[in-house]
Amino acid sequence: MSDALADKAAALDAADQLARHRDLFALDDGVVYLDGNSLGALPRHVPARMQDVITREWGHLRIRSWEESGWWTAPERIGDRIAPLIGAPPGSVVVGDSTSVNVFKALVGAVRLAGDDRDEILVDASTFPTDGYVAQSAARMTGRRIRALAPHEIVGALGPRTAAALVNHVDYRTGRLNDLPGTTAAIRAAGAVAVWDLCHSAGALPVGLDAHGVDFAVGCTYKYLNGGPGSPAYLYVRGEHQARFDTPLPGWNSHEDPFGMRPAYAPGEGAVRGRVGTPDILSMLALESALDVWDGVSIDAVRAKSLALTDFFLECVEAYVPAGRVTSVTPAAAAERGSQVSLSCEKAGDVMSALTERGVVGDFRRPDVLRFGFTPLYVGFADAQRAASELAALLS
Repeated sequence: MSDALADKAAALDAADQLARHRDLFALDDGVVYLDGNSLGALPRHVPARMQDVITREWGHLRIRSWEESGWWTAPERIGDRIAPLIGAPPGSVVVGDSTSVNVFKALVGAVRLAGDDRDEILVDASTFPTDGYVAQSAARMTGRRIRALAPHEIVGALGPRTAAALVNHVDYRTGRLNDLPGTTAAIRAAGAVAVWDLCHSAGALPVGLDAHGVDFAVGCTYKYLNGGPGSPAYLYVRGEHQARFDTPLPGWNSHEDPFGMRPAYAPGEGAVRGRVGTPDILSMLALESALDVWDGVSIDAVRAKSLALTDFFLECVEAYVPAGRVTSVTPAAAAERGSQVSLSCEKAGDVMSALTERGVVGDFRRPDVLRFGFTPLYVGFADAQRAASELAALLS
């Protein structure tokens, strides 16, 4: 069986139209990197770009680079690079700050948009903890109450008291893909505002923010977008809401006249309202350079390969790993799956450490989950087959 699956992997890799993109990344020979859902691999060309940023733009031009090198307009310019990957129009995405900060901006802005007569915020109970912490703080600050629900329960809980709902597109622990189109439609039909966290979906599958009527969205850029550790996050504000977006963090960068230094705040127009303080230029420009790997790439092709990879990995796990040693907690149905496979396993932390020693890098989430992220631009089918084979060797 192992020879048959290895042959199948080789045939799938040979037919893979995205396989050539693997050479764009700095990857170690003999290592299978399946942790791109935590930190994407480094695009090979980024160090040379950053050398130029540091030595010429910062070292030689210095303050002139804010204008001459385009530093000042980077948040909106890079936002427009990300926009097609998440199905957003130009002028609707701004890059800067962390995901946590952008969740705060989006959720408070959503509550203010909804109006004072709505006193409830619905939150995905399985959310990444930061989203929950920020939502609780936003609720206290705006005088609302929080209701934490499983994502599939949110639609049934909507009502005239609902101000906003904050939902993860893909569950970080299980890899479950939640129903963004249907949930968003229900939220908006109830008169509430939809806020989505795209951290585990952007760059791995089509999102369709504009087509599906999403009001606000946030996401990080260091996972499937390969922006580097701690690279700045982004904020999407639907066009129809931009003029009424009342940010809770009105920094000087979002002022209509930043260098006027006026004491009274007057917001700028469009995506610039999502800015706060001075952009973190070095990480911002590393992200901009990293996004070059997406030139000419179809997100639909990425999704097709993602599903093929995760299907194949699950097939290999079933064939290789002794029965009862692992259980998939990732949905089997393609329509309900992101771009990772999570396996429940006894002593999962020890198992992942041993896998890493054997050259297969995934990650572990307490108490018992092994996570394997499949980044279609640089992960191949032979990687999936080897990962399952090494896992089986450890558990046999």
